[in-house]
Amino acid sequence: MKQNIGRCEFSQFPNLSKTICQEDDISNYVQHLNDLSSDFETRFEDVLTMVIPQLIINPYGDIEETDVILQAELIGISTN
Repeated sequence: MKQNIGRCEFSQFPNLSKTICQEDDISNYVQHLNDLSSDFETRFEDVLTMVIPQLIINPYGDIEETDVILQAELIGISTN
């Protein structure tokens, strides 16, 4: 999206596509978006690098990959 705004392509924003863009304004907006992106990456670095177990992502997935203790419960849950 930053690249589109930098090229004055506002297809995601129909109301903006009717406006005339000033180069100074566009460069400010792109810089602001870059700063926001960097800030989000810094603030949520722990979330972005979090390793989520496959059981959480897909609880009804491959039963063979789970612990033996949980296999019976998963089979029961997935058949109900």
